[in-house]
Amino acid sequence: MSYYEVNFIEMRIIGCLMEKEITTPDQYPLSLNALVNACNQKSNRDPVTQLSPLEVQDGVDALQARGLVTEISGSHSRVSKYQHRFCNTEFSDLQLSSAETAVVCLLFVRGAQTPGELRSRSGRLHGFQSRDEVEAALQSLHSKTGGPYVCQLPREPGKREQRYQECFCSETERATTTWSEPSSSSSTGDEYTQQLEARVLELEARVRELSERNQVLENASGL
Repeated sequence: MSYYEVNFIEMRIIGCLMEKEITTPDQYPLSLNALVNACNQKSNRDPVTQLSPLEVQDGVDALQARGLVTEISGSHSRVSKYQHRFCNTEFSDLQLSSAETAVVCLLFVRGAQTPGELRSRSGRLHGFQSRDEVEAALQSLHSKTGGPYVCQLPREPGKREQRYQECFCSETERATTTWSEPSSSSSTGDEYTQQLEARVLELEARVRELSERNQVLENASGL
């Protein structure tokens, strides 16, 4: 495995650390609990995961061994916190612009996306003024020394824009993630269906109760 090659969980961890460093600097570095919550949050994540603290800790340990994450122990706290050394630090050879950092971060936490999607989702990370600026950042990441760090995927049927994907996660990891995602979605869908069915039964019971009350009132009034 190369220095920058990561698996899916490691990629999600790095992406979350990069995101929180920019969007919530007052809460960065992150504790393990905060990092687990960031990895599993439902907004701005694709796929939505349910990683356990042990899975995240194993990922952090593997990244620490390669110097991509470091542990910070505060003098006033017993809780260890973690920060990335993936890019833009004195310990990293990978130096990215603000625009490039935003693109990599979004691809890490949301998977392959079009330039239009990257622009619309990057508000808190970088202020792209146009789609051309996004495409310029993508081109820079593709041609950067040591890269390519992103690649263009084949156009999907019926789609106007082509998607871009990061080049840090192995194809085997992506295949595994894609394969396991429907199971998670199916489970979530079944749970949601059960909740809807329970709600329907509750509403039907209330309708019957109201109908019976209405019948009693009609009988009492002689109608």
